[in-house]
Amino acid sequence: MKKYNVAILGATGAVGAEFLKLIEERNFPFGELRLLASKRSAGKQIDFMGKTYTVEEATYDSFAGIDIALFAGGSISKDFAPHAVKAGAVVIDNSSAFRMDPEVPLVVPEVNPQAILKHKGIIANPNCSTIIMVMALKPIYELAKIKRIIVSTYQAVSGAGKEGIDELDAQVLAHSAGQEMVANILPSASAARHYPIAFNLIPQIDVFCDNLYTKEEMKMVNETKKIMEDEDMRITATTIRVPVYRSHSESVNIELEKDVELDVMRAALAQFPGVTLQDEPEKQEYPMPLYTSEKDDVYVGRLRRDESCEKSYNMWVVGDQIRKGAALNTLQIAETMIKNGWI
Repeated sequence: MKKYNVAILGATGAVGAEFLKLIEERNFPFGELRLLASKRSAGKQIDFMGKTYTVEEATYDSFAGIDIALFAGGSISKDFAPHAVKAGAVVIDNSSAFRMDPEVPLVVPEVNPQAILKHKGIIANPNCSTIIMVMALKPIYELAKIKRIIVSTYQAVSGAGKEGIDELDAQVLAHSAGQEMVANILPSASAARHYPIAFNLIPQIDVFCDNLYTKEEMKMVNETKKIMEDEDMRITATTIRVPVYRSHSESVNIELEKDVELDVMRAALAQFPGVTLQDEPEKQEYPMPLYTSEKDDVYVGRLRRDESCEKSYNMWVVGDQIRKGAALNTLQIAETMIKNGWI
């Protein structure tokens, strides 16, 4: 099998570490592996598959000879991606920088693999919550067009990085010791005010837009329309941070253009690649973030009719946002290109 030279930008972060774990797990056909990060992390050594790699400081010249550049995300993507493309690499980027660029495909391989063919050097990985939702929407959309979506998300603190996890830990310990819970990270480090996440829910992820939705909520609206190639779909989202370490949960209500029997919908979900149907309420079987962490699939349960509206349905969707919501989806894009001879 042909091997591909791979660079990982952001190799020392949570998504970068997940890239490495998945490359080994999935036996990804890499030749040279170049680990890149900020100047602060340069020089760090990472043991991987029997070899010790030294993390290099990312520069504009870091991508010479690279076939596939996996970008873990962050503001540096916009700066480095054009240089990687100029060097001949295909960039698969986890940041929001290129997602709504009409020249850049936004891809979930199980949902819209054909969009990869439109790339001009950069392919965008969608927002983690969007990926998790469209995995459940696609098999239903193939049965009947979705007219409207109402989604509320319950997003784990790891979505805010390692700092979010550390702050939740510190707050739980402080509360247990009868001390004040200190908050410096959530809803976002740059926010004017911060709130404890331990024993709490925060109805804000990212900053507020002029329409009073947050940027995270509008990402779900706009990205879903682009991925599903349906600008007529009506979508409203509420995104909430919850005191869970890993794996995002979503309550999704959909209105279809025609009635679909629940058994038909369940069968379509169960057969869709990358989805696990976990929907046996009589046995209390339904998806939960504690049990979907570190799993590749998106889990769907609590499927039922919305008795307040015709041709409408509720479901509960849970997926590991670091894995399928970021690193795995990115690597699957690369695998899809290799499998189809698109690179």
